[in-house]
Order: sequence, then structure tokens, then C-alpha cells
Amino acid sequence: MLAVSLAVLAALCAAQPNPLVDLLVYRAEGRAVVEGSDLYGFTVTEWRLPATYPPFAALLFVPVAVPPLPVAQALFAVGNVALLALLVHLSLRLAGRRTNPVVPVAATALGVWLEPVFQTLLFGQINLALACLVLWDLTRPDGARGKGLAIGVAAGIKLTPAIFAVHLLLTGRIRAGLTALAGFAGTVALGAAALPGASADFWTRRMFETGRVGKAWIVDNQSLQGLVARVLHTPEPGLWWAVPAAAAGLLGLWLARRAHLSGREAWGVLAAAGTALLVSPISWSHHWVWCVPLLAVLAGPRGRWPLCAYAVAALFTARSHWLVPHSGDLDLHLPWWQQPLASPYPLLALGLGAYAAWRLRRDVRPEPPGAGGPRLPPSAGAPAGGDRAGAGRNGGPPRG
Repeated sequence: MLAVSLAVLAALCAAQPNPLVDLLVYRAEGRAVVEGSDLYGFTVTEWRLPATYPPFAALLFVPVAVPPLPVAQALFAVGNVALLALLVHLSLRLAGRRTNPVVPVAATALGVWLEPVFQTLLFGQINLALACLVLWDLTRPDGARGKGLAIGVAAGIKLTPAIFAVHLLLTGRIRAGLTALAGFAGTVALGAAALPGASADFWTRRMFETGRVGKAWIVDNQSLQGLVARVLHTPEPGLWWAVPAAAAGLLGLWLARRAHLSGREAWGVLAAAGTALLVSPISWSHHWVWCVPLLAVLAGPRGRWPLCAYAVAALFTARSHWLVPHSGDLDLHLPWWQQPLASPYPLLALGLGAYAAWRLRRDVRPEPPGAGGPRLPPSAGAPAGGDRAGAGRNGGPPRG
């Protein structure tokens, strides 16, 4: 099953005119470090893709620039499949499932076809690596040596994983949270030491240029800002997005904290991930590789949510946002009945978050003296979701 799945995937990638196109950006970043050229001044390919990550990430991309492009593409593709298998393993561990090897192998074979995973493999993205770093760290026992460091490194590569450091601090795991912040600070310092000019450029200017990453209103963007921009038919939603995003951020972090304190750590992790994906200005559809741990938790050992797991798997496989008209600026002119199809992932995150908040309010009751903290019902929680330098009209290759 896995061999057939990977063979079909390889054939589809080979049929693409520009497979693993984002790998070209990473190679250009690595060459810029070696040659001492302007890290944020170049664009590559006919879609003019720029570098968007912090300088520390460019240092890690230096080895990617060494081998010939076909070799680098093959290594990147194989590495991403291996990372998917690791993410499946970590997701099952998060869900508390102990299984024989058949389950993770079958899950890897099927997981290839989840739209966020497929897009990550097709574009040659690093979302799976970031998710594995974060999930490996969070599934380690509290008090484990160096817990939080991998989260800090992930945040140093791409800023959004920093929300998990906040989650650690809000849940009372101060040492791990501070370790994550220290790890992030170390990546910033290393980038500044190796690339002082690029570091000054990124931290004072480039990180605030969200338009550099891409257009927020296209269907590729499955963040709350993308949803609001399409619903309001405006490329600049302004406060109409900022205020709901702030509210979603506060609610999501609160849900994550309550889930952890109530003994539902898996849902706390997913709530933090879903919050990051919602409030980020740009969350391309392939960032939502957190659907893998979400599905693992929904189909957890208690077996209470199999139908929900099937429904969520269908949603992440349907690719409905690619089926609506999205050529040119058609994303901004979708009728009301196509809006849910254009924004399936943020709507799922908002729906599960609202349900979790309702269950908490309904089910958490005063406890007798001496009892432990209130337990979060198994159903409570928020969804999960993960960067392309551009997509389609956003500056990337034609979108499927």
C-alpha cells in the first residue's frame, strides 16, 4: 500500500513542469550565504519567489545548495516522506496509541493524499520538519532535559512555532518555556553573527512585510485573514480581520491552557497549533499539516470519534478551495455559497474551537474540596493545522 502510494506520488511529481519549486528558493538562500550576496534581494524562477525566512534558516539551507538540483530534489522528496512517517509516529504517541507497525505504515500511505501533506511534498516545503520538531518536543515528559529547545529552533527557522513557547509558559511549564525562548534567541544570535547585514534587514524590515510572502486574499491562504478578505471582497480587511484574530488568539490560548490543566494535553497542543494557523496573516494550505495529529487524536484509543475522524479526513482530502473559481482576482468575487468551500480549514478550526469553549462552559462544574482540577471532556479542543514563498498568482507555480 505504501509502495503504490509513493509510486503514484512520484509519477505526479515527475509530471509537474516545476516539481519541488520551493526547494529552488532554499538553494538560492544557501548560495547567498556562501557567496555573501543579498539574502533578501533576490527572486528565483519565473514567479519571482523571494526568501522569507530568518537568516538562521538560510544557514541551514547551505547543504541544500551543494548537490546538483536533481539529487537535491530526490533527497528532499525522500526526506519529506520519512518526516511524514515520523509525524505519524509522533501523532500516535500524542494520541496515546500503541499499535503494531501496520498502522503507522498504512497511515503514512494514506497521509500522503491529505491536501496539506501532498502540497508540502509537491512544493518541497519544510512544514513536516517544523511540525516534527515541535511535536517531538511537546510529547517528551515535562521536566525532560532540554525540553523546549526544539521548539525554539523551529521558531528560529520560521516564526510561527513561537506560539508553542507561549503555550508552555501559560501552562506553568516555565523552565521549558524559557528554554524555548533561549533556543530562539540563540538562533537569532547565530544568524546575526554569521549574517549581520541580513539579520538587520530581516528583523527591522522584512519580517513586517507580509505582502512579500504573498496575497492574503487568495484561496491558497487558509488563515482567518484570508477568510475575512474573501467574505468581504476586499484585499485589505484591516480591523475587520485584526479584531477577530485577536479574539481568536486569546480564546485559542485559553483553550490550550484549560485543556492541559484538565489532563488533555493532546487537545492543548492542537489548540495551540490551530490558533497559530488562524491568527497568522498567511497560512498557506500546506501549513495545515497539523491535520495529521488532529486525525490521530480524533481516532484515538477511546474510539469515541471515528465518524468525526472520517469527516475531517474527507475535508482535508477534498481540496474544495481549489475547486472554486480562483483565476486572476476571482477569489475576491466568490458568491456566498462558495465561501465555505474556499475556506474549509479556518472554518473547521473556528467550529471546533467554539464547540470546545461551549463544552468547557457546560461541563466544568464546581468540584468537591480536595478534588483535582476539572477534567476537560474528551471532545473538547481545537483543531490543528503549518510556508511557501508564493503560490500561483501569489508568485508561485500554477496551482492544482
